[in-house]
Amino acid sequence: MAKRTKAQEAEREDALKELRKMLRPGMEIRTIMRNVSRSGMQREISLVVPRRDGSINDLTRLTCIALGYRRGKYDGAIVGGCGMDMGFHLVYNLGRAVWPNGTKNPHGKRNGEPDRDGGYALKHRWL
Repeated sequence: MAKRTKAQEAEREDALKELRKMLRPGMEIRTIMRNVSRSGMQREISLVVPRRDGSINDLTRLTCIALGYRRGKYDGAIVGGCGMDMGFHLVYNLGRAVWPNGTKNPHGKRNGEPDRDGGYALKHRWL
């Protein structure tokens, strides 16, 4: 990954601050496949969270800033690679960025042990 400028780092910190206000451990992030390249090696994925009033909160822009992904022409995060669930990959990396040192309290169990890992703090579902 390319080195960030001070302005980019400040923008990333602002995005993470905003995401920390919006997200709580255990929340479900829903992903939407916007486009797949002809080769199948690149995907464009949006991230959303439903609100109580039935509307949705689009996290794609903030996620792209926080994780350093480009946004594509369909307004999704451009993710390279194949052979795994790239939606889960995005949500896992988002959780790791928001809670790099893990969550304060366990948010579930993994391998029979209480889990505080930030990567697993968010749940994922495809729309």
